[in-house]
Amino acid sequence: MRRLLSIELFKLKQSRSAKILSIIYFVLFTFTALFATINFDFGSINFRIADQGIFNFPYIWHFNTYIISIIKILLAIVMISMITNEYSNRTLKQNLIDGLSKKEFILSKFYAIVLFSLASTLLVFVVSLVLGLIFSDYTEIGIIFSELEYILAYFVKLVSFFSLCMFLAILVRKSAFTLGFVFLIYLGESILGGILRFQAEDFLFIADYFPLNSMSNLIVEPFTRLGIVKSATAQINPDFVKDYTISLFKLIIPVIWTFIFVWGSLNLLKKRDL
Repeated sequence: MRRLLSIELFKLKQSRSAKILSIIYFVLFTFTALFATINFDFGSINFRIADQGIFNFPYIWHFNTYIISIIKILLAIVMISMITNEYSNRTLKQNLIDGLSKKEFILSKFYAIVLFSLASTLLVFVVSLVLGLIFSDYTEIGIIFSELEYILAYFVKLVSFFSLCMFLAILVRKSAFTLGFVFLIYLGESILGGILRFQAEDFLFIADYFPLNSMSNLIVEPFTRLGIVKSATAQINPDFVKDYTISLFKLIIPVIWTFIFVWGSLNLLKKRDL
């Protein structure tokens, strides 16, 4: 594992675009997290988002993982470029000639996916913990470390999404086309979900098994959990109920898709004439 991971890290160090995109991602990551701490002055009105309760424990775990996951596409581009460059630079063929097996090639990419996901997850945890300790109204140990399942869900979501990108990158071999395929899958799932919702509601549960939809279901939007939004929603729709919990079932579906994408990537590589 260490050998395969060191190979990938060496390749990433040689890629200027990968380094730039990674830096942009982590800068945006930090900016997105700290944006809420900025004071906005509008005449006599002084407003700071952090004072609205978004950094209260344990809500901050939900809020930050949801917001930061929006910019995961930047890391996905790094992953896609990392794979498609193997074809355009012919390094894949050279690696296989030098003795790297196709299984080891896929594993090296998957290890890199796990490493990037782990680094991003750790950063989310640290930043959220620091912001929560500064701004949260609740600092009891039991409250601070409750709902940490959102951190696990964030990690699973990244690994699963990046594994999908790896599979598509190996399938089409071109970065732009890979991103296009991701969008087409999202569009297709949205259309099928809409059809099920309006034409076959009894089968709407099937949409929960779609790859991107299952990843999205891991961390649902957190805004309706805020006190002010919850009060307004209750007045408009007293019957409004939403499930924010992360169940084992929700976690298992993206994990299964991850295995499918990794297995599919390996089989594509085995059957393809390089």
